[in-house]
Amino acid sequence: MQTRKTVWLAALGASLVATPVLAVNGHYPPGIEGLNAAAAPSEGLYYRGYLLHYDVEHFNDGTGTAVPGDNSGSVTALAHRFIWMTGKQFLGADYGMEAIVPMLDIEFELGIAGGQRFDDDGIGDVFVGPLILGWHGEQWDATFAAGHWFDSADFDVANPASVGKGYGTTMLTLGGVWHLDAEKRWNVSALSRYEIKTEQDDTGITPGDSWLVEWGIGHRLTSGLELGLVGYDAWQLEADDGATTGDKAERHAIGVEAGYLWPTAGVMLKGAAYHEYDAGAGGLKGLESEGDTFRLQLTKFL
Repeated sequence: MQTRKTVWLAALGASLVATPVLAVNGHYPPGIEGLNAAAAPSEGLYYRGYLLHYDVEHFNDGTGTAVPGDNSGSVTALAHRFIWMTGKQFLGADYGMEAIVPMLDIEFELGIAGGQRFDDDGIGDVFVGPLILGWHGEQWDATFAAGHWFDSADFDVANPASVGKGYGTTMLTLGGVWHLDAEKRWNVSALSRYEIKTEQDDTGITPGDSWLVEWGIGHRLTSGLELGLVGYDAWQLEADDGATTGDKAERHAIGVEAGYLWPTAGVMLKGAAYHEYDAGAGGLKGLESEGDTFRLQLTKFL
C-alpha cells in the first residue's frame, strides 16, 4: 500500500509540473486588483504596472492539509498592462480594449521532492482583451470585459516553476462598485473573473473552469489617501478533464490596501498585502500553495 508521502511525491512528479502557483488553476493571479477595481477609467490611454511578490509558506493537498517537509518558494511578477478607452460607446457603455505582458521570476525549494530546487524566469503568457465595457451611474460603476491568455510562453512539463502554463485561457470579467455616500468617500466593490481553459498539450489534461472574486471596502480621507480592507476568494468549479484526481482547487485571502491619486500628474499608486488563510489543491497541480501576497500598482495616464 502506498503511504501518504508516496502519493504526495507522485502528485509532485506528475501534477505540480503545471504552472506558477498564484492562480487557482488558470492564468489570472488573485490579489492583482483591490479597491474600486471594477470601475473602468474614462477616455484615454493608460499604462498600469503591477509588481507582485508571493511567498509560499507551505503546500497543501486536496484536503487543505499541509504536506510534510521543508517546502517553500516565491513568485515575483512585473506585469505591464495597457488600457485604451476609445471614447466610443456600445450598449450604453464606454468601450475599450487592453493587453497584458507579464514578466515572471519563480523559485521553488521542495523538500517533499528530495530537496530539489526548481526555477525559471522570463515573459509569461500574454493576454489580449478586445472588449472592455464600462457603465457609470451617479453612485455606481459596472464593468464587463472579455479576452484570452495565449499559450505564448515557454512551458516545461518537468519544471514546476515553468513561467508558461502550456494551455490558453479565455477570461470573462464582471464587477461593480457602489459608492455609499454622495461625496463618494465610502465604497464597496467586487470584481469577478471566470476562466475557461484549453487542453494542455504536453499532458492531455484540460483544467476545469474556475471563478475568482476580488473584493474591497474602502474609505477616502480628506487628504485624498484611500484605505481599505481587501480580499479574494477563488474556486475551481470543475474537476480537470484527464487528471488522476477529482480534487478541485481553491484559495482564500484577506488583506489591507492604501492608495493615493495625484490628479495633476495623472498618476495613481496603490499598495496592498494579503494573507492566505485557506487553500486546497486541484487535479492538475496535485498540490496548492498557501502564502502571502504583496502588491504595488502604478497607473499612469498617457
